[in-house]
Amino acid sequence: MQPLKLPEFDYKLQENSIFCLVRKKWVILTPEEWVRQHFLNLLITHLGYPKGMFKLEHSMRYFKNQKRSDISVLDKEGKMFLLVECKAPAVKMDQKVLNQVAEYNKVLDARYVAITNGLSHFIWKKEEGRYEHEKEFPSYLNQ
Repeated sequence: MQPLKLPEFDYKLQENSIFCLVRKKWVILTPEEWVRQHFLNLLITHLGYPKGMFKLEHSMRYFKNQKRSDISVLDKEGKMFLLVECKAPAVKMDQKVLNQVAEYNKVLDARYVAITNGLSHFIWKKEEGRYEHEKEFPSYLNQ
């Protein structure tokens, strides 16, 4: 798999699977899953996010369509804190990807939304119905 601009970690690979840091089971290794596992490592190991506060591939209804968010993180009160859309490294981080996570957030109402392809990462904070670009990802401890 392609090297990413995310911290390295001791991941476990087995044939075409990777062991998920949060789900504690083997999942099919796709380019998007490669990015998701590296991003989970960043959030857990480097930013203090507790594993028990994650929902991966969280199912939701958007109008009449069933959708799934890649990474959702709850805050200490059980409210949606962070919503992350992961893409394969070959996918360009553009307005289309931002629109996707913003649409999901109409349902989930997270305080922060982010997009990543493992090479580029962007985060916005939702305040008064508007998204403000942030320079850094928030530490879980500073909510």
